[in-house]
Amino acid sequence: MASIKFFRFTRLSQTVVVALALLTCAMGPDRASAQALGPAAPYPIYGVNCTGSEGCGECGWGAMGPIPWQSYAQGEYVGPARTAHVSEYRLRVDDELEAIYRVTREPTRRPYELQVGDVIGLQSFADENLNRELIVLPDGTVTLRLLGQVRADGQTVEQLQNHVEDLYKKFYKVPAITVTPLKVNTRLEDLRATVDSRYGSGGQGRKARVVPDGTIALPALPKIPAQGLTLSELKKEIDERYARNFPGMEVTAQLVVRAPRYVYVLGEVQGPGRYTLEAPTTVMQAIALAGSWRVGANLNQVVVFRRGDDWQLMATMLDVRGALYGKRPCPADEIWLSDSDVIVVPKSPILVADDAIELIFTRGIYGVIPFSVTFSKFSSL
Repeated sequence: MASIKFFRFTRLSQTVVVALALLTCAMGPDRASAQALGPAAPYPIYGVNCTGSEGCGECGWGAMGPIPWQSYAQGEYVGPARTAHVSEYRLRVDDELEAIYRVTREPTRRPYELQVGDVIGLQSFADENLNRELIVLPDGTVTLRLLGQVRADGQTVEQLQNHVEDLYKKFYKVPAITVTPLKVNTRLEDLRATVDSRYGSGGQGRKARVVPDGTIALPALPKIPAQGLTLSELKKEIDERYARNFPGMEVTAQLVVRAPRYVYVLGEVQGPGRYTLEAPTTVMQAIALAGSWRVGANLNQVVVFRRGDDWQLMATMLDVRGALYGKRPCPADEIWLSDSDVIVVPKSPILVADDAIELIFTRGIYGVIPFSVTFSKFSSL
């Protein structure tokens, strides 16, 4: 009798859906234009838009109506241009970056100061024997005739010229000294040689990885904090640090490889284990990654464990049975997962009791005192 009532109710439901479809088509093209109709998709699709609950709880199948299901018709597999995963991406440990170096060729705001390795020319109109090319030695000095070692590192060309002029006045009434820079920015050139990739991937760049302490390492710089920064914030930090000793160099940081994100699924699933989060993933999608659920899984009490920003443990219990059995079109428990979430699909109470009987009688008492009574497992009934 119950099956007859169910059959009648099913036929009635189908009749109502068909009537609604006919009524909608009779209302004109405005309602039917909820999706793109054409030879590949000639009929409107009825469904439930889960954003239409308006605070009244979950929408049920009774809220079905024409929705823009096939906006691309035969090209539907392409999918719509959804919004970005996050409003701004912040770096995390194990993200791999590439720092691309570029010489700006822009004038600096302060006078150029000589560096170790720079080459200068010294001329004297009073004595041609003083004329020579000089290199700033590693100790920051240049060697001058009659004077010996003179400090040059950290001085501007004008400052060095005036200083040498004063020193030579001990020997010449009017020394008439001129200092001409011949090769400068040697420190910058050394940096460019360090990051030169012309024989590799090309250009001037250096790859870096965010290490567990949240920093990255780049040539000629101490560790740079990177975790939690956006790419634009990291660029500003790198440029400011390089500008102190390497004026005229600009660095652009690009994200090459994201740090791996994982989700762990265990319990009553076909393939428990660790799975990579390659895109935004929900609980039901994670169960699908694990090969679907097993018979006897307690889908009413799926547990998700999560670690917060401070590593504290949080947990929530979800009911996805109605959605997985097609009874709930808009389940509130179909939540988005985060990195390192643990999804536990527990056993149903009957399987728990079955395990208890197996443990107590088959492996326990029967193993010590054998007797002829056989206990059949519930799962085999």
